[in-house]
Amino acid sequence: MADREREDLIAMLADQRELFRITVRGIDDDQARKRTTVSELTLGGLLHHLINCERHWTSVIVTRDEHADLDVSQFDGEYVMAPDETVQGLLDTWDEVAAATAEVIRTVDSLDTSIPTPTAPWTPERIWQTVRFTILHILREIAHHSGHADIIREELDGQNSTYSRAS
Repeated sequence: MADREREDLIAMLADQRELFRITVRGIDDDQARKRTTVSELTLGGLLHHLINCERHWTSVIVTRDEHADLDVSQFDGEYVMAPDETVQGLLDTWDEVAAATAEVIRTVDSLDTSIPTPTAPWTPERIWQTVRFTILHILREIAHHSGHADIIREELDGQNSTYSRAS
């Protein structure tokens, strides 16, 4: 029998991704790039970021590089949907990333394993955290940005994930 905690983590990540997907359901690429608040955030930019964030943290789990430094220059355009990207293409990529994340969760040695995180200007000292904590960080990122996305979508056309979930 599969480890229940691991499957619960996979299911909760999938549930949070689905809420975000509901928020972007039915929008076109131009709408995904549109700012609807004073913030620079857009639906497409948030989707782009969530893919990169999940990919980054699963890589941290797998590589466990004790000398890694976060290259902050990689954040240029982090919250931007590039001209050659489409909503559908990003969603398809997120499906691939999600499958890879599920595989990491199922096959990692232990959720209790302590792994090194990259240093960054905001965390100059290396932090060690469990695989579980790292997975929960991905979950938090998705949930956090789903709230942003819901506000952006409501400003865009009045839709929100709560009501759209039922349709």
